[in-house]
This record gives sequence, structure tokens and C-alpha cells, in this order.
Amino acid sequence: MATTSTTVPGAGPRASSRSFLSRLRDGDEIARLLTFLFAATVVLITATLVYQLWVDSVLPRHKFGWKFLVTEVWDPVFDQFGALPFIFGTVVTSAVALLIAVPLGIGAAIFLAELAPRRVSDALTFFIDLLAAVPSVIYGLLGVFILVPLMREVIQPFLRATLGFLPIFSGPGYGVSFLTAGIVLAVMVIPFIISVSREVLMSVPRDVREAALALGATRWESTWKVVVPFARPGIFGSIFLALARALGETMAVTMVIGNTPKIAASLFAPGYSIAAVIANEFTEATGDLYLQSLVELGLVLFLLTFILNGLARLLILLTERRGSGAYA
Repeated sequence: MATTSTTVPGAGPRASSRSFLSRLRDGDEIARLLTFLFAATVVLITATLVYQLWVDSVLPRHKFGWKFLVTEVWDPVFDQFGALPFIFGTVVTSAVALLIAVPLGIGAAIFLAELAPRRVSDALTFFIDLLAAVPSVIYGLLGVFILVPLMREVIQPFLRATLGFLPIFSGPGYGVSFLTAGIVLAVMVIPFIISVSREVLMSVPRDVREAALALGATRWESTWKVVVPFARPGIFGSIFLALARALGETMAVTMVIGNTPKIAASLFAPGYSIAAVIANEFTEATGDLYLQSLVELGLVLFLLTFILNGLARLLILLTERRGSGAYA
């Protein structure tokens, strides 16, 4: 039996090309290409930064290798460089800052978004946004003239008298310390947590609140058990933003941490951070090994930020899956 073939008009490559040209004329294809270019630019900038830091730190990588990350000695006179004291100082000060800032910031955001009158919320939000715009050197000056004497004369003696049996609150108090730097960082990152968390909480649909209230929940139960879990991803995003700011902060930390490349168990001891040592010593670096060791510290800070944020996101993902019963 003979078969006949039917040719559909417009089928084939020509129809595909006409479809592409049609999308191009409509603007869809142009918009897709432009937005893809913008997204690719972010990745390209990140890759360029890593590549440049990698290329400009070849000497310490060849001389010290992985020992650079675990060596405590930083001695430019004898060309001995190790990043461990600075990694320790960066992690400790950021951890102290988050321990203080996260509960205060989230609590304030919940009050402003859910419990405060609208006029009060708007007025306080305006001042919080102003705090976020204050230059870090101003926070450093306030830390030097207000917080450091207060820590040396009041807070550190009180903590040593009441909690001195703990290693982290033992030893002499000089004012400048890991704890002081952590408190300054906490003050700096709290506005970011409050601003982002408040906007996320206010974006929760009103129907969610009304449904909880209709089922007999109180205002606080509706907020804590329904609204906050609904906005949890955005709240975690504000914490990531605060962590990134704390890890990379330079001037304020430099002015109150003490700038001593040592590892100590006590939060009262002076220390150093990666950003602070780069800011202090980069212009004074005389030899190529010294200069490139500082560049490698910048690479370490970049990777440290990437790793800590990645671990935090992984922890949140595992927590959400466990909470949804994925591991039940």
C-alpha cells in the first residue's frame, strides 16, 4: 500500500529561525541574553578575584604550602609567616558578634514588624537604616573612646569576678580584646539583621496571620509559631549578610582588637584579624614574600567566608529537611 507524506508548512529549521527572530523582535530573547550577561558578570568578577589573589601569592604557597594555614609565627624580619592567629581572631570575633547580634536583631525585627504601632515602627526603622550607613571608622572611634575604657574598668572585671572560672573569661583585661572587637562588630551588623528581617516578616501574607488567629492562636503565638517560620529563609539571609560583614570588617576591628598575632583561650586577650593585618601592614611590606603573604591572607579570608557561608547554608538545609520529616 502506498503511503503519502504530508509536509507541514513552516516546519523545520526555517520555522525555528523565524521563531527566534520573532522572540528577538518581541524583546524576550534580548531580555534573556542581557539578564544572563548580568548574572554571568557576577561569576566572572568572583573568578577574576580568586585568580588574581592566587597568582599574586605564589611565593608563600611554594615556600610554606599548607603549613601557612596552621603556623602561628608571623615574623617579617626572618620571613616566617603563618595565618593561624589571624584566622583564629577573625572567626572568634565574628562568632562573638553573631552570638550577640542575632537574638537582639531578630527580636527587634519581630517587634518592629509584628508588635509595634506602625508609626513607632517606621520611626525606629529610619534610625536603624541610619546606623547601617554609619562608616566603620566611626564605630571604631566610639569603641576606642567609650567601649574600651568601659570594658577595662567595668565589664571585664565584672565578668572575671563572676565567670572567671571559665577559661574564656579569665586573665587580665586590657580593654582591647577579642570580646571588645566582637561587641563592636555586633553593633555594626545588628542594623542589617533588623532591616532585612523586618522587611521579610512584613512580606508574609496577611492571610497567614489571620488563619492562625482564627484557629485561636494569640498574637504572639501567631507571630512566633506561624509568621517567623514562614519568613525563616529570609531571616537566615539577613544572618548570612551579617556574617559576611563581620568577617570582612577592617577599620573598626583594627582599632579595638589589640593587633597582637597570638592565639589565646580568653576573650579578654588582644588578638588580630585577617582584614586588620592586611590594612596595617600592606603599605609597609618591603619584600616580595612579605607582600605576597599578605595577599595570600586575602585569599584565605575569601575562602574562609565562602566555607563558613556554605556550611551555614548546609546546616540550615539539613535542619529544614529534618523539620519537614524527611528523615523521619
